[in-house]
Amino acid sequence: MNPSDLCDEVLISLRRIVRAIELQSRQLVRSHGLTGPQILILKTLMQSSETTVGQLAEQVSLSKPTVTDILNRLEKYGMVQRLRSEQDKRRVQVTITELAREKLADSPPLLQESFAGEFQLLKKWEQLQLISSLHKIAEMMDAREIDSSPMLTSGPISTPGDVSDLSVPGKAAREKHLSRVRTKRKSINRAKT
Repeated sequence: MNPSDLCDEVLISLRRIVRAIELQSRQLVRSHGLTGPQILILKTLMQSSETTVGQLAEQVSLSKPTVTDILNRLEKYGMVQRLRSEQDKRRVQVTITELAREKLADSPPLLQESFAGEFQLLKKWEQLQLISSLHKIAEMMDAREIDSSPMLTSGPISTPGDVSDLSVPGKAAREKHLSRVRTKRKSINRAKT
């Protein structure tokens, strides 16, 4: 194999990784109306009884503003609640709702969860070799200093999912909800022009 063919092999593998992330992200939105980051936050909340936005941001390795944005969307669709702490009124506790628990019950594993399982099966030297190679690739692509979290998703982390069916059980309610969303989008588009 000549050097050009070797480079092509690397680029093809990188493209496959990017495509796998994009496809899984789209599938999550289509099947569950949630993005990967939204599911990650809900799964993290499900493991803890109550937590603050700061604690949650630390647990999922995202910034507080990003987590707040995701929580705003999830709260809007009845997936999370924010309650003032009884002990300290300055603290706001975040909890998951029953609707979110039901939604998560049949959600597929996130891509990074599947990857983590496979990664753990590798020998230590293979793990270190993989890490070293990926660090080098990031450096070669001028991406080493880009802030990131251990999450495999495409697009901006706080992009909303297609939440048209999250909290509306019947067809009539779903249509009413979609109508409100369309009306809101139209008014936003009019305001932009």
